[in-house]
Amino acid sequence: MGPAERFIGRSGLFSDETEMFRTPCEPNVGDRVTVKFRSLAADKLKVYLLLGDEEIKMSYSHREGRFVYHVASFVMPEGMISYDYKITNGEETLYYNKLGWVESRDPYYAFRVTGGFKTPDWAKGAVIYQIFVDRFCNGDKTNDVVNDEYYYINGNSIQIQNWDETPKVFDVRCFYGGDLAGVRSKLDYLQSLGVEVIYFNPLFVSPSNHKYDSQDYDHIDPHYGVIVKDSDVLLRDGDSDNSKAGKYITRTTDIENLEASDRYFADLVEEIHRRGMRVILDGVFNHCGSFNRWLDREGIYENQKGYSKGAYVSSRSPYKNYFSFKEEDWPYNDTYDGWWGHETLPKLNYEDSPELYADILRIAAKWVSPPYNCDGWRLDVAADLGHTPEFNHRFWKDFRNTVKKANPDAIILAEHYGDPSAWLRGDEWDTVMNYDAFMEPITWFLTGLEKHSDEYNAGLLGNGDWFFKNITHNMSKFQQGSLCVAMNELSNHDHSRFLTRTNSTVGRLSNRGPEAAGRGIKYSMLRAAVVFQMTWPGAPTIYYGDETGVVGWTDPDNRRTYPWGHENWELIEFHKYIISMHKKISCLKCGSVKMLIGTDHLIAYGRFDERNQAVVIINNKDEERSLALPVWQLGIPDGEAVLKRIMVTYEHGCNVGRKMFSVSDGYLKITVGPMESQLYVAGDYDYKR
Repeated sequence: MGPAERFIGRSGLFSDETEMFRTPCEPNVGDRVTVKFRSLAADKLKVYLLLGDEEIKMSYSHREGRFVYHVASFVMPEGMISYDYKITNGEETLYYNKLGWVESRDPYYAFRVTGGFKTPDWAKGAVIYQIFVDRFCNGDKTNDVVNDEYYYINGNSIQIQNWDETPKVFDVRCFYGGDLAGVRSKLDYLQSLGVEVIYFNPLFVSPSNHKYDSQDYDHIDPHYGVIVKDSDVLLRDGDSDNSKAGKYITRTTDIENLEASDRYFADLVEEIHRRGMRVILDGVFNHCGSFNRWLDREGIYENQKGYSKGAYVSSRSPYKNYFSFKEEDWPYNDTYDGWWGHETLPKLNYEDSPELYADILRIAAKWVSPPYNCDGWRLDVAADLGHTPEFNHRFWKDFRNTVKKANPDAIILAEHYGDPSAWLRGDEWDTVMNYDAFMEPITWFLTGLEKHSDEYNAGLLGNGDWFFKNITHNMSKFQQGSLCVAMNELSNHDHSRFLTRTNSTVGRLSNRGPEAAGRGIKYSMLRAAVVFQMTWPGAPTIYYGDETGVVGWTDPDNRRTYPWGHENWELIEFHKYIISMHKKISCLKCGSVKMLIGTDHLIAYGRFDERNQAVVIINNKDEERSLALPVWQLGIPDGEAVLKRIMVTYEHGCNVGRKMFSVSDGYLKITVGPMESQLYVAGDYDYKR
């Protein structure tokens, strides 16, 4: 064997967990699973499937262009299994796993699959739109929170009169009046944008504008819904006794208001479904609020008919064991455990309360069942629920069984930072908000900032090599179904707006002020980030207003109102176009991904499936670059006019004119301009917009 034949052609080696390389991608127990491995036809290789400790020689399947395909099959057992590949030409041996080719076997990065674990097909690559309801649109002024309606955290409620006013540093009791009627009035707009799923921040009764401090999990807040019975009794300025807050008590405890709001929501979900869209609710089950009817620290429910005494009020409360009290100090026992010590956020005490455990499971099933029929849950701080990981795993297994029994097609999506793999084994969560394998790496690469705008790292800005290594490492922790439905966000209610991050400036509202959030921003980098978002594996999730250029530091400045009447229509049209391409080009939803170049301020990668291929290039350097991209690795053949460029973005806009390019000797030779992104496509897809 000559020297040139001793080494395996590494760039030609490929396999992953998509339908192209594993069938079925999400098998049931007992299914026969076929896996494929690709190598260069010029290499005379033996390929082995390493199924745990078993070594299975793969058979030759067929040849396509430069490549040959090797196949093997196995019967799917119960539970999760791992596998990888061994490749040898007699002189050299390599292994292949989620990182690609490696010189030694590493089980940590093996492919994984669980029999019977299926994530909802509707959520795979779905375009999600996140709505923070109070700041989206005010459709019904009669349900607005008013000044002095009640007392919450050092002052009375505040009604903001100017929709365009920026949030205050302390914003929790300031209300702009956004509601579900406002959402309903904008459904045409959301459809025109291309939205497939609406994810609502919490909707249940709560005293804050963010509603992560639930007062009543069983009802939609009438301030978002319908108020049919009202009161004129307000608190006097400086009065903190909410048992006298007649208007608030009537609005949030009267059953007519609660049932009317629930009916309105059910009707809204039905309308959203009629339009072909889905609904995800926010479930905050780790903690509730001090207003919660189970605790009733504020005396909201104490004198209302039809409500049992809260655990704060009485030692005989049926909800006493829903909370952990340090002392036996009733009535009005304020020694309960608060999440991170916050008295307004009582920690729920699952370990000592089978009644609470059952109540939350009941609530979980209720909202995904008729008449509401919601399509899933996003779970707030899900891994913090109990006091031990063992307990949390038990709870989320029961939660999954309950929700899937009520609605088998519902998604269970958790907020989680760090390695999610222990929760994504097929019997708990479907997926997570994708911080580590999406938001963090693209933010560092394009802006040099972390997601709160709290830290700048020049070494990560434009570091394409680090970007691909980091994102591949974190993607390896997902099973394929979980990755396809992972919530890929650039911004959300907890972090600074991505457009503000493009100024590469460390800051918060308290030390920089609201105007600085819009200084030095780079629309070119926002557009490049959105191109990445719409062409990377997962479910691209737009935080309301990002599509029209809303800026803001981290919480609460990231919760500015949607600028109705003075939108950035060029940016909206850009979003409409790239969303339409994401939905029409099949490989951008669930296709394979292959890194092509990761270098100084430049990344390029491909997506491909059996129908089409796409090439994405992002240059965040202020200079032109000439490139030769090895698109042969995506299965793109040589020839005239085989790749069509369908988008170029830059600082002042984008160009969606079609331009054809040929491939020579397997390479696409092109020029990419300063601060540009480009999208190319080949194969079969609907070219019409």
